[in-house]
Amino acid sequence: MAKNEDVKRYLANRQKEIDGAALYLSLAETEKQPQLAEVYRKLSASEAKHADAWDKKIRGSGVKPPARVPTWRARTLIWLAKRFGPQFVLPTITSNERADSNAYDGQPEAEAAEFARDEKSHARLLMIASHSKEGLPGGSVAQLEGRHRASGGNALRAAVLGANDGLVSILSLVMGVAGATNSNPDVLIAGLAGLLAGAGSMALGEWLSVQSSRELYEHQIKIEAEEIAANPEEEQEELALIYQSKGLPEARARELATHMMADKGSILDTLAREELGIDPEELGGSAYEAAFTSFFLFAVGAIFPIFPFFFWAGTTAIYISLIVSAIGLFIIGAAITLMTGRGVLYSGLRQVLVGIAAAGLTYGIGKLIGVSLT
Repeated sequence: MAKNEDVKRYLANRQKEIDGAALYLSLAETEKQPQLAEVYRKLSASEAKHADAWDKKIRGSGVKPPARVPTWRARTLIWLAKRFGPQFVLPTITSNERADSNAYDGQPEAEAAEFARDEKSHARLLMIASHSKEGLPGGSVAQLEGRHRASGGNALRAAVLGANDGLVSILSLVMGVAGATNSNPDVLIAGLAGLLAGAGSMALGEWLSVQSSRELYEHQIKIEAEEIAANPEEEQEELALIYQSKGLPEARARELATHMMADKGSILDTLAREELGIDPEELGGSAYEAAFTSFFLFAVGAIFPIFPFFFWAGTTAIYISLIVSAIGLFIIGAAITLMTGRGVLYSGLRQVLVGIAAAGLTYGIGKLIGVSLT
């Protein structure tokens, strides 16, 4: 008979697999590329098989497994995938897969070691898929089993942190001005000016960053095209070495490189992806889209502490602003758990305490400045 601690561990393992199966099935249903959708379906089946194994362990301990229901975290990611597409949540799911494989470390059951290997394999596949809006690049065994070298962006993480920056910075600004003056117009002017300045600065910075990256990528691809034209044999050798570094035998790597070089229409695309880690179709994404998104996310967070001053005045407006901002901070803290896996209450309250502490500090400084000026 297993100990209660073992049963709890079995249940926790089972829940992770249930969440994974539901998530992959959702990705399969929303993915437009049939090949990649089939990969997600196979991953879902693998996770469901893992859950079956833990069901068996739980029953063997004399406990009836509960109904298979995904956690709120998994349900939220499923909703986001359906609303914004698989690419929006892939980096978060990939990170969760790596964490889940590590969670099996030290567990004595034979199943744990086997499932840990499966989870690491799943994470590798997702890492590749997360770097291309067209799904898995190419279709070769080397690409499927290797690691793409470009660093994929986490859109969900950027969205959460962008809103958090706007909320915390403008809350601190509004509280500082409110501490220094009792004038609602002053608070509103400062808050709205801070919103526009902060959001504009974020947008401009993001535009410059993405545009600079695009120009750099274009230059690198131009150089690669010149090298292909000048010395195709050397480029073929480099491509073969890349495939070897991904685990292919030398003969198979050279055969694959020869085959890829023969395709004159796509060899530049292949070498850009494999050698430079660049997706020629994306080049880091749209600079204007990145700028607009940064502006919008910052503004969404910033509006929380400002809008109470449109309807209330004095200490009433301050208290309502703090309450509304605390709710917003808790929501952001809860959203962060989608990526960290920590408890909602812990992450939410931590976010609230940090934000309110920053606001309290600037309010106190504003109060001192206001008294000094008076």
